[in-house]
Amino acid sequence: MPPARARPVTLATVARHAQVHVSTASGALSETPSGVGADTVQRVRDLATALGYRRDVSAAGLRTGSSRLIGVLVPRLTDLVLASIYESIDAAASAAGYGTVVANTLDDPEHRRVRLDAMLSRRIDGVIIGDSHNGDSAGLELRDRGVPYVLVMRTLEGHPSVSTDDYQGGRLAAEHLLELGHRRVGVICGDQLASTGRERTLGFRRTFEAAGYPVPDAYTAASAFSTPSGAVAGAALMQLPKPPTAIFAVHDLLALGAMGAIRDAGRQVGRDVALIGYNDLDLAATLPVPLTSIRSDLAGMGSQSVDALLRALKGEVPHSVLLPPELVVRATTSPPSAEGAVH
Repeated sequence: MPPARARPVTLATVARHAQVHVSTASGALSETPSGVGADTVQRVRDLATALGYRRDVSAAGLRTGSSRLIGVLVPRLTDLVLASIYESIDAAASAAGYGTVVANTLDDPEHRRVRLDAMLSRRIDGVIIGDSHNGDSAGLELRDRGVPYVLVMRTLEGHPSVSTDDYQGGRLAAEHLLELGHRRVGVICGDQLASTGRERTLGFRRTFEAAGYPVPDAYTAASAFSTPSGAVAGAALMQLPKPPTAIFAVHDLLALGAMGAIRDAGRQVGRDVALIGYNDLDLAATLPVPLTSIRSDLAGMGSQSVDALLRALKGEVPHSVLLPPELVVRATTSPPSAEGAVH
């Protein structure tokens, strides 16, 4: 005969051991205790821990109308950028007394719809969206349902967001290459439906155009945000009749793929072909040839998106935030070789 299961410790049990009324014990164990002395709060909490009491979050949510849960939608957590942002979101949410529920959408509208419906069925309090594209309706659907939301990393006009100033980041990359003397350059553009790919590319190309060296369409390659895509796009650029002397990849993972393509073309990164990535992931500084990159404040994006969502939960209208990018120069960028300087 199996042993009898231990009965869960109830709030009444904690109150009895603490010799206080149940309402006092409940107040002491709430996240924002009020009307209960500090000594009593500490004594009740110590006893609750010793007795193994676990607060019934779902029941508390029914009473307060809040689940204390924040939903987070990302294309895929295997992306180091998104994993870094989510880590910061989770830490900031936890510090504010919230849990997080994360879902991979694979950058696909149907996947996003299914994942979002599953989140809403759990009565989440708000959503942080990290996979927005031009034409997406997720934000509008949430607005219609009265669910607060904030975009992170990517932007859409008319929706609150926390991101890097990606246009300025593209401009910084272009100015650096122009100062080094590069004129024939290529761009691995990422997904042009995502603001990250579009704005970084636009800032870069407009800066070169303003300097009198427009980047032809043949020297731009759209791609997914992945290392294999960077390799394919980099190979296409290196196979041009006159390959670029420098390449700007709008994501460090794309730059990593481009490194292989440059090597396979019989060229050396940093000496024969300059290369700039974006986001300045930890791996950028530790590569055999350390990667020049545009640094994004990934942790800041995560924590500030939580701050913005918490304001929205209070009924405030959150304002969009653009964090400043920073150029970090390393060994992959140098002036063009004598051969490459001819254009």
